[in-house]
Amino acid sequence: MNLRSQPREQPEVNLTSLIDVVLLLLIFFMVTTSFVRETEIRLKLPEAETAPPASVDDALEITITADGDYLVNGRQTINRRPVTLRRALAEEADERRDQTIVIRADARSSHQAVVTAMDVAGRLGFMRINIATMEQGSGEEP
Repeated sequence: MNLRSQPREQPEVNLTSLIDVVLLLLIFFMVTTSFVRETEIRLKLPEAETAPPASVDDALEITITADGDYLVNGRQTINRRPVTLRRALAEEADERRDQTIVIRADARSSHQAVVTAMDVAGRLGFMRINIATMEQGSGEEP
């Protein structure tokens, strides 16, 4: 019988393999992550030119009043809901989604009303959306 006790070794945790696994997981997640913008509206912003832009005869026009009311080609919608604007645009455009949308918003209209109009047009499949402006100093009111 051996009653003599041997000195015990202290347990040791090897962190090298743990760090390797964590770094491999980090690299895996960085490589496999995709950054998708699902709610993006693509706009072609107009450039400033000295010559007036060519007029587009078949463009659909959305007018937004200072109160936030929508007019589609001069016809007022019955309310301000996006569903109503969507129906009016779909009715005016039929199946032609290659038309240009021109948004004319009053300077006092809310930003939300303009974004709603752009969102509705984008969801309907219109690719060319223009925002009409006036030259500085040619407005009716100061």
